[in-house]
Amino acid sequence: MFNHIQNNDFASIVKGRRSVRNYDENFKISKEEIHEMISEASLAPSSANMQPWRVVVVDTPEGKEKLRPLVRFNTLQNDTSSAMLLIFGDTQSYLNAEEIFNTAVEQGKMPAEVRDSQLQTILSMFPALPQEIKVEVAKIDSSLFAMQFMLVARAHGYDTNPMAGFEVDQVAKAFDLDEERYTPVMMISIGKAKENGYESVRLSSDKITFWR
Repeated sequence: MFNHIQNNDFASIVKGRRSVRNYDENFKISKEEIHEMISEASLAPSSANMQPWRVVVVDTPEGKEKLRPLVRFNTLQNDTSSAMLLIFGDTQSYLNAEEIFNTAVEQGKMPAEVRDSQLQTILSMFPALPQEIKVEVAKIDSSLFAMQFMLVARAHGYDTNPMAGFEVDQVAKAFDLDEERYTPVMMISIGKAKENGYESVRLSSDKITFWR
């Protein structure tokens, strides 16, 4: 991880991020680097460290042609980006709990007794949650991953655009995912900007903060 970082200036990364819609269609990010960025973004926090984000990387002409009718008004991003990342939340992420916690013990990051206690809680609680709660948790955690991915991409020298405008009821099936298990969260285009994104205005902290 962190082998392809071009910019390690946090202020520049955060302030310089823009939503870019038009990319250099001749520029291609390697699968190796996309894997690296996904790994770096996966350092994001999640409930009980269940890491429910799942990513479908659409980077082939065939994949983009399949995706095109599902992206509504976001066809420019689909057509010109190096890749489109479809972010899903896995509502059965607890199925990986034993692997995650056993690995933590093997690597000396967690005592075995803590693993046993936490696994007992997770495996007794998570499967019994109502589906709507599972979906909500998966979406919140996957959104943390998605934001981190956009900042990681910026550090690698790339631009992104998060999108909610797509056919949420069709995209999982279109890419061979179980619609009951995987809930769509957002799409993110990534590539080299052909046109810079617009700088936008933010509300002041006084307008969005309540002190009690």
